[in-house]
Formats: sequence, structure tokens, C-alpha cells
Amino acid sequence: MDSPADCRCLHPPFHHSDYTETWVGVDPTHGRYGEVTLETCRHCGRVWLRYLVEYEAFKGSGRWYRALLPPAERADLHPTGAVALLERLEPRFAGGSYFASAGFVHHGPLRVDH
Repeated sequence: MDSPADCRCLHPPFHHSDYTETWVGVDPTHGRYGEVTLETCRHCGRVWLRYLVEYEAFKGSGRWYRALLPPAERADLHPTGAVALLERLEPRFAGGSYFASAGFVHHGPLRVDH
């Protein structure tokens, strides 16, 4: 296992093979149909909340956000509450075609609506 301070899950770009993924559901709020998953790092065991949204009619609209999810927040996790929860969590990362980025530290509100 990687040491917690230098684990690859803390440094973009991220690669899907570094995680096991657990499906939480779809957030239909405002017709965005964002995909909500939990990703557990295969190297250090950290659990990340990930939100992915893309609008097929708009080129370059794909974006994702991810943040460390404290154990206390896992029990009541629901897709429709994922955006509000992500806005409270840090560290938080974002990326995707919308940002033209493979990942960066993100602060402030999430841009999930088209």
C-alpha cells in the first residue's frame, strides 16, 4: 500500500484502474442525470465520492467532481444529495472536457447544470 501522504489518489490525473467502484445511483435533479459512485483507492483504501455529468447535445460538457467521503457521510448517501455534499467536502478535485483538464484542485460551487 502507498503511504497516505503520497498516494496517487491525491494527485491528478486519476486512472480508473486505481479504484474499485460502487454504484450509488443517478441524480435526476434539473434533468442532469449525474452519475454518482463511490471509488475506493486500491492503494490506500480512501473512499471518494464521484459525480459525473455530461450533456450529449453539448460538445465539451463532460465534467466530474470527486472528494474524500468521511465514513459518517456514507450511510445516508443518496444521489440527489451528492452535489450539496461534494460542495462541503475537501479536498475536492474536478476535471473533464468542460474544464479541458485531467484533474485539478477545485474550490467553490459545482457547475453541474448546462
